[in-house]
Amino acid sequence: MENNNNHYSIETKDLSIHYGRFTAVRNVNLKVEKQKITAIIGPSGCGKSTLLRAFNRMNDFVSGSSVTGEIFLHGRNLYSKHVDPVEVRRKIGMVFQKPNPFPKSIYENIAWGARINGFKGKVDELVENSLRSAALWDEVKDKLQESAYALSGGQQQRLCIARAIAVQPEIILMDEPASALDPISTLRVEELLQELKKNYTILIVTHNMQQAARASDFTAMMMIDDQRAGGVIEFDDTKKIFTRPTDKRTEDYVTGRFG
Repeated sequence: MENNNNHYSIETKDLSIHYGRFTAVRNVNLKVEKQKITAIIGPSGCGKSTLLRAFNRMNDFVSGSSVTGEIFLHGRNLYSKHVDPVEVRRKIGMVFQKPNPFPKSIYENIAWGARINGFKGKVDELVENSLRSAALWDEVKDKLQESAYALSGGQQQRLCIARAIAVQPEIILMDEPASALDPISTLRVEELLQELKKNYTILIVTHNMQQAARASDFTAMMMIDDQRAGGVIEFDDTKKIFTRPTDKRTEDYVTGRFG
């Protein structure tokens, strides 16, 4: 079974994610457009992060986790036994909720991550280009050998984005990337997303409705069913989700009436 539609970056078919006997996410069918920002929203516990982590097989690290259904990247099911999960994570990078720079210099945060992924080119160029892509170069170019921990929270998060870029992925996953940041740093990250989507497909999980409305092109609304499994109840253009949703639960959630 192949997905040959070049319009989409990644596609799920009847995707369910299980932890032991418990189904955390049920029957998700999504087509994620290339070089667009897709937000995943919904109440706590509906499986947003679980779904996001399925895209680069991060759930493999959780004991007892399993997947049914399929996730396609360029026509290949990422969960096929012939697919190397390490290679999947090279193509699909991840930025986490809290900035997590390595306990190394700013330079080595970029260089080391790229080297362990087999980069053989000019490291100085890669470091500069990655930091420029993350809108951080001008702020750190004179202190590349200083510890990454000396940076502010917002700078650390942009460094983590630069580190993800350095591995030259096709897709970047972001799990609440601005939730630990102040409003100014949050805005910087949102502005950066608009630049990054020129070259990357981005999926972002956020609790912040304003952020989803401002920053994304498409939005997937998730909700919990009667068996406590999460699922996508609506997926559409972001403007439509926030102004003319078809599901009453989506309307209640985005207008703050949910619960």
